Amino acid sequence: MLQDIRKSTQGTTAKVIIGLIVLAFALWGVENILLGGSKNSVAEVNGEDISPGELQQAMNLQKRRLINEMGDNIDPARLEDEAVQEQAMQELIRRKLLLQSAQEMGLHASDQQIGALIGGMEQFQVDGKFSADLYRAALSEAGYTPGTFKQAVRDDLLVSQLRTGLAASEFATPAELTLDAGIVGEQRDIRYLTVPIAQFDNAGEVSDADIQSYYQAHEDTFHSPESVQLNYIDLRAEDFREPVAEADVKQAYDQEVQGRQYQPENRVSHIMLVRGSKESESDYQKRIDEVQSKLKAGGDFAELAKTYSDDPGSAANGGDLGYTSGNVFPEPMEKAIAGLKVGEVSQPVTTDAGTHFVLVTDRRDAKPPSFEEMRPQLEQRLAMDEARTELLRVVESLKDLAFNAENLKGPAKQLGLKVSESGKITRDQADGLFANASLLKAAFSDDVLNGGMNSDVVELDQDHWVVLRVAKHNEPELLPLADVRDKIVASISQARAMAAVQKAAQDAAAALRAGQPLQGYAEAHQFSSQVELGVNRGNTTLPPELLADAFRLQAPKDGKPLVDYVPSTSGDFYVYEITQVTPGSIVAMPQAQREGLKQLVSGEYAQLLDAEYRQGLREAAEVKVM
Repeated sequence: MLQDIRKSTQGTTAKVIIGLIVLAFALWGVENILLGGSKNSVAEVNGEDISPGELQQAMNLQKRRLINEMGDNIDPARLEDEAVQEQAMQELIRRKLLLQSAQEMGLHASDQQIGALIGGMEQFQVDGKFSADLYRAALSEAGYTPGTFKQAVRDDLLVSQLRTGLAASEFATPAELTLDAGIVGEQRDIRYLTVPIAQFDNAGEVSDADIQSYYQAHEDTFHSPESVQLNYIDLRAEDFREPVAEADVKQAYDQEVQGRQYQPENRVSHIMLVRGSKESESDYQKRIDEVQSKLKAGGDFAELAKTYSDDPGSAANGGDLGYTSGNVFPEPMEKAIAGLKVGEVSQPVTTDAGTHFVLVTDRRDAKPPSFEEMRPQLEQRLAMDEARTELLRVVESLKDLAFNAENLKGPAKQLGLKVSESGKITRDQADGLFANASLLKAAFSDDVLNGGMNSDVVELDQDHWVVLRVAKHNEPELLPLADVRDKIVASISQARAMAAVQKAAQDAAAALRAGQPLQGYAEAHQFSSQVELGVNRGNTTLPPELLADAFRLQAPKDGKPLVDYVPSTSGDFYVYEITQVTPGSIVAMPQAQREGLKQLVSGEYAQLLDAEYRQGLREAAEVKVM
């Protein structure tokens, strides 16, 4: 039936309907149709709106974080809007509540603070210096404008001020520090012996009857993993690469030389003034006149930029915007730059962003490399451009052909492609081409795995596409006893050794509780023993499993040692006794350790206060999620 549905979507009527839908999206925008227009809010926090744009921005940031954390192996399902929307919404609400609280307290972040912070961000720097070009490109890629990014930084500073203030208001009292010091600085005298599992590795031969019984009792653990064997077409741009004609390379070189990157370049700085939302035209003009007057009086341009410019990115760097070859900035600015001498400041220049005073600080002629120097990269670029064009043409044809084809042989023959065969691919494939999460998802999708269909043509990157089909589906099957015999013998032997070593540890603990000396018992049974006096919680000599278990027990009473045992990660057992416990003392602590404890306790209290404060804001807030 699914195949029939696929075929029906290729009809004329279906294509007309799809065309109308596409036209609607083009005319009114996806967000208007799906979200009801940009003026609608997706939530209200104490009467303040959260817009669809804010939610989308938060979702995009969360997706980027997931991609950075997990890389190419991320499950594409985790990047679906439905998967990230709720968490992004809750984070927006928490941030909005903290920002509202900060504003109610009258907290403030100055333009100078914001400019210095942005100018010092490494992601906007080249060779340690702020780059205006990189700044604008990075903001554009992240979906910000300079204005919205500046506001986001301002909001972050306000929230940071609030949380820092809350943390600084929390401290530990002397009584609390004394109590904590008694626990943190506590010391224990510990004796222990080690019961090694190696002594019990030969706990008897494993009979055929034991093996058969274990095999029958644990059949569910001896199944082969579910797997598929795939037919697939692997398309890579490199496979379509052809030699490039010499004439084309020369033409590309001429175009490159005549291009903008080799035109004379001007390095410029600017002071940008932006009219505030509540600023009158006359007040705005006064600011412009004030800056112009100071420039005419010989004021230092860089210092005036730091003081007056509303562009935080460049202001922190004296207004420097880097080099332009005539098409980096808005046309009015470029026109003014072209008419300036080096060291000359323009009259006020008006653009959509605001009013600018522009200074040309350097002018250079760019010398292009020779034809032979550029030949390799030009040939590579031209060849790959043509290869990508051909790849996309083939991909589009393959999409249409594979959609309804009964297998991949027909489409491959029509397009002159090769159908490859994979080995067994499991759902948790960890290596090779099909370790890619998108391909695994396609291979084990219901349509492909159970419906007998070809997958979509999957884009792995712009130069790599794959379409696949299940040739064979291998359900989990019980493996023959002969294939798992060695594994069963090892499991039985390990279980016997573990039981024996634990029994030996129990016997040792019982003997120590009955009054036998630990060292004498260890020597009699050929176990190693050791004594550690004055052990604290930060001890690095004791095995960590033993240390954690020893400090779990209460102090011994009536002078009798506490005795217990604990397994190690290697399979050995430690049998130990605690003979004395000495509480810690704040007075006896070195000053550095005392300060460290104070910071630790205060930090824990600050975290609790921060969580409780945010919880209190949420409980008192009026939040509506649309």
